[in-house]
Amino acid sequence: MEQIKRIKISVLTIFPGMFDIIRNYGVIKKAIEKKLVEIDILNLRDYTTDKHKVTDKPSYGGENGMVMLAEPFYRFYDEYILSKNHKPYVVLPSPQGEVFNNDLAFELAKKEELVFFCGRYEGIDERVRKIVDKEVSIGDYVLTGGEIPTMVIIETLLRFLPGVIGSKTSVENDSFYNGLLDYSHYTKPQNFRGMQVPEILLSGDHERIRIFRKKDSLLKTILKRPDLFIKKELDEEEKKILVEIIQEMFNKNPDNFKESKDV
Repeated sequence: MEQIKRIKISVLTIFPGMFDIIRNYGVIKKAIEKKLVEIDILNLRDYTTDKHKVTDKPSYGGENGMVMLAEPFYRFYDEYILSKNHKPYVVLPSPQGEVFNNDLAFELAKKEELVFFCGRYEGIDERVRKIVDKEVSIGDYVLTGGEIPTMVIIETLLRFLPGVIGSKTSVENDSFYNGLLDYSHYTKPQNFRGMQVPEILLSGDHERIRIFRKKDSLLKTILKRPDLFIKKELDEEEKKILVEIIQEMFNKNPDNFKESKDV
């Protein structure tokens, strides 16, 4: 895994208070306290020039709804470059963007400085896109603004920073990190309403447990997300485990394989 350094994130929004939820709770709060990440939440209204701090106007062309003005975004952008003397990497959450996934999160995590533009209403003046480096969509549905997608993206990419998550192994075992879904997890009690923890997890045999978990991960991906499995390039061990899964299925229900044998 490529080494990722400390990252600075700036968010431009008309609702800065929404981001208290990620800055004041959980692993992101701890990461900020440990100075692994710097997150600045900036009010777009501070970059307006009129006394009412207007950030939106009616759309040209007679359509319903309001469109966010280009000027406040450009004023922020110009001040940022002048003060930092270099260009930030600007992300715009948008339904028109590249669909967000683990690989894209990892790519964004490698940037030293990220800026997020949060749109509202009918969207942002098209001319703002000239200073945007990447448009990102978190799914094919409509939200009222870019704040929640921005929080989703930030939380996901920060998991790749060393020290944000307590264990590097925890990150590597997460769903999607290696192209597979995560294996099943269990904790006490050993017997809950007649449902038992798999005996192998109680054996203390770390190698057998590792193989068991990888098998579970492969099987889960095949059954729940075959689209992911089709794209996965299997290594030699994973191929062997897949053979074991098929052999176990045959031994349990050989009649299901009669047609295949006849062929």
